[in-house]
Amino acid sequence: MAVIKQLEPAALVRETRQRLELSQVKFAEKLGVSFQSINRWENGRTKPMPIALKQIEYLLHQMGETGKDLLVKYFCE
Repeated sequence: MAVIKQLEPAALVRETRQRLELSQVKFAEKLGVSFQSINRWENGRTKPMPIALKQIEYLLHQMGETGKDLLVKYFCE
């Protein structure tokens, strides 16, 4: 289960998307959510559901060394 640290989920979403070099639209497609969801998450209007956080965590694991610092920063091991 993805357990996010007490940091801002908006920053996690933004930093992960930017690290993957994806637009909000492309990142939304990758996660299977709407562009509006990504936009609301990044602007702090809503927070990602636990399943979305798990998908983001999985993407960071897939990135290997490139995503390792974000895993340490945002997720409890």
